[in-house]
Amino acid sequence: MALNNFLDVLGFSFSITMPIFLILVLGILLYRIQLINDNFIDISSKLVFNVTLPSLLFINISKAKLSRETDFSLVIYAMLAVAVTYVILELLTTKLVHSKSDRGVVIQGAFRSNMGIIGLAYCVNAYGEDVFSVASIYLGGVTILFNILSVICLNKSMGANNTIAQTLKGIAKNPLIIAISAALVFSASGLTLPSTLHKAGAYFAQMTLPLALLCAGASLSFKALQKDMSVALLASAGKLIFIPIMITFGGYLLGYREMELGVLFLMSSAPSASAGYVMVRAMGGNATLAANIIVITTIASLVTTSIGVAVLRNFNLM
Repeated sequence: MALNNFLDVLGFSFSITMPIFLILVLGILLYRIQLINDNFIDISSKLVFNVTLPSLLFINISKAKLSRETDFSLVIYAMLAVAVTYVILELLTTKLVHSKSDRGVVIQGAFRSNMGIIGLAYCVNAYGEDVFSVASIYLGGVTILFNILSVICLNKSMGANNTIAQTLKGIAKNPLIIAISAALVFSASGLTLPSTLHKAGAYFAQMTLPLALLCAGASLSFKALQKDMSVALLASAGKLIFIPIMITFGGYLLGYREMELGVLFLMSSAPSASAGYVMVRAMGGNATLAANIIVITTIASLVTTSIGVAVLRNFNLM
């Protein structure tokens, strides 16, 4: 019985993560045989960041109908937990990462989960469509915080020397934050999209995952992976071990169980976000390191997510 349960959990994890890993590998192969090039990566990255990913977030978040009775305690806790982990990562990278320009890439790679794609898929596979009522609100609040912290840490580490006003302006102009804010307002108003607009948005949303992961895969450099291995592994360990344990254990102490605790774990244990790679490349940072972190966490999450789900299910916590 125990073996069957373990195999079920392992099969669940592979069914979600392996297709994503295969698209990354396809990106590597297409770049090697020159079917895609650096110009394609640049244009596609801008398309994902400015159009398709905002569409994905808007479509998913607008499905949740907000009201005065909506429980926001889970997302408030998650945002506070992310803020705490961000501060800890800032302190640790100052001592552990020698290159200042890479610190922001490491910090973002460690705290920023691929919630909108992989995390949400984990949750739906675990709990079905009912999870949208919890996961969408979580996704909206935490993604806004992810983007704010990403802009701050990347600007800081890359020596952009932006003023507070410039940083806030950059945050306000971020397409992802605009899409999430619009979706929350739209959802709270009780409005629904006309079917034609919904389908058009869904088409854009469906482009996000393959484009983002093809670009990340094409940017993967195995020479750079060897060069930055210790730094990439540091970010990956934080992403897949330290942060999920901290956030999930904190949720357990606060009394969250079953779906709520499962959402905390599955969202936080998802691999590093593809959007992080797009943002680093757009800002002229070490995009190769960002891509390497995504690949390492995507591969390693096959193991870490399976172990985490097995432990939580063994104690009937999710």
